[in-house]
Order: sequence, then structure tokens, then C-alpha cells
Amino acid sequence: MSKENKKLKNEEEKKTSLPEEEQEIENQNKETENLQEETEIQNETEKIKEELKKEIEESLKEEFDKKTGEYITHIQRLQADFDNYKKQSEKQQRDLISFANEGLLLKILEVYEDFERAINNCKTEKEYSEGLELIYKKLTTMLEKEGIQTIPTENEKFDPYKHEAMMAENNEEYENGMIIDELSKGYTLKDKVIKYSMVKVCKK
Repeated sequence: MSKENKKLKNEEEKKTSLPEEEQEIENQNKETENLQEETEIQNETEKIKEELKKEIEESLKEEFDKKTGEYITHIQRLQADFDNYKKQSEKQQRDLISFANEGLLLKILEVYEDFERAINNCKTEKEYSEGLELIYKKLTTMLEKEGIQTIPTENEKFDPYKHEAMMAENNEEYENGMIIDELSKGYTLKDKVIKYSMVKVCKK
């Protein structure tokens, strides 16, 4: 082969190989562009995610603050209602204590007025005696209706839950522990002792 033919052949090979190199470069450029686009998309996606996350957090915080405010207001209202109820209950209790004996006092006032009438109207000793007897019976009936009973002591054995021993003596007429004498009456109010009987007890 002559030199000229070789030269032509080489030039033709160069011309044939040149488009392949350009194609490869173009492919590389496309891959680079694709990578850049993917990177931009990822960055944009991350940005959108961050914005959404921020919006959601702000929305949740606003909702939380709103709910918290509502709960606090509700609790404060309940506390105020409870304080008012407590004050009202305390007032009712004070009134109940203050006026609990109102009915009994009215009945006692009736007896008091009976005494006043007896003092003003009774002229003789017999009238005084009869008037006092009537007032005593009326007062006794009134107390019994209120649930007050006298504590029995006659022929009774000493009971520390009902009686208070003020004196003791050895008395042959009584058994040991029996009540000899009643020094002061005792009373129960509906089975509750409100005043102990003061008694003298036989102690051998």
C-alpha cells in the first residue's frame, strides 16, 4: 500500500470515529444534566417537606395552645364554682348551727311565758303550787317529745356509761356496786347521754 493510501485510510478512520466520541460526550452531558435535575428535585422535595413540617408544627402548636387555653379557662371556672359552693355550704352550716334550736327555744319561751303569767296572776300559795305543777308537767311533756329522758338510778347498778360516782360508802342495805342515792339527775337525748347522773354508790 502506498503512503498516500495509508494517509487517506487514517483520515477516513478518524472521520468514522469522531461521531462516536461526540455521542459519548453527549451521553455524559445528558447523564450530568439528569443528575443535576434529580438533585434539584430532591432539594426541592426536601424544601417542601421542611415547609410542610413547619406548617404542621405551627398548626399543632396553635391547636395545642388553643386547647390548653380552653382547659385552663374551664378549670378556673370549675374552681370558682367550687369556691362559691364551699362558701354557700359553710354559710348554710353556720345558719343551721345558729338556728338549730329555734324550735326548742320557741317551746321553752311558751313555758317562760307560763311562768310569767303565774307570777303576775297567782295570788295565793295554792294557786302558785297548782300553776307550778301545770308548768312542770308541760315542760316534762315537751322535753319527752324532743327525745329527752331521765336516766334511772333507783335500784340500779352503777353504770360508768350513765352514772358518775360522786361518793361511795359501805352500806349493809345495798349490794356492792348498787346506787344508794341520786345526787343530781342525768339525761339522755335519743339514747345518747347528754348529762350523767351524779350518784352515791355502795362499796363494800
